[in-house]
Amino acid sequence: MVDWRTVTAKDFAVPQDVELGALVDELAEMLMSEDPVTRDELAFSTLARWIDRDVLSATQLDALGDCMAKRFDSDAIQVRTFAPLILDSIVSKGRLRPAWFDAFAAWYPAERDLRGHDQKLGWLHAIAHGADLLGAFGRSTGVAPDRVLAIAAERLVAPGDTVWRDHEHDRLGYAIALTLTRDELTDETAVRWLDAVADNWANRTPGAPPAEVSNAVHTLRVVYILGTTGVRPSRQKTPLRLNHESEVRAALLKILHSMSPYMW
Repeated sequence: MVDWRTVTAKDFAVPQDVELGALVDELAEMLMSEDPVTRDELAFSTLARWIDRDVLSATQLDALGDCMAKRFDSDAIQVRTFAPLILDSIVSKGRLRPAWFDAFAAWYPAERDLRGHDQKLGWLHAIAHGADLLGAFGRSTGVAPDRVLAIAAERLVAPGDTVWRDHEHDRLGYAIALTLTRDELTDETAVRWLDAVADNWANRTPGAPPAEVSNAVHTLRVVYILGTTGVRPSRQKTPLRLNHESEVRAALLKILHSMSPYMW
């Protein structure tokens, strides 16, 4: 039996006395654990570093990605919300299967358990973890950017009772901004995803805004800031500019003005 605490203490060195496939299988099983230390500090941290360091072969990455994609249908919240983190690592290494995006697209806007942190289960973070994968898909040439933006819009208008409090706005806004740097976007597709958000805000009932409206406002503010400053992919020093930046910023200002005309 592998002592995973020792593995992490040794900078995630791969144990040499166990076949790699068996190690990956064990870590994938641990990733479903209700224990946050087992799931997050041991399983996720080890798998993510091994993927980043090219320890796993392309075949192993594809098999692991298939396994993670199936977990979006799990009844257990921690299983659903840690799958996108591993898929993010895999897609960011250049591996992609259309079924992974399809599974993610069916899950992300529909997820209703939006807790950031649970006292027993630890970090769950469906919105933030899903946003990380959304950003990876958004940068992948294997997925059309307008499809990624459409999923982001669906998430922003999905009804819910949870007001995000654990930097979910930053993570989702960053993912959207990364997607908006794609060269394939036209001046129309760069802003079309905002129509659903505008319609949702226009049709809301009077009174205090529902949670999803409040969440969307804060997320779009992040996108606007990144549209002004540029957005940096991980480990890249030079910021990227949004494609059709002026059109995107104008569309964002218009929709934000509709909610806070005194400010925008």
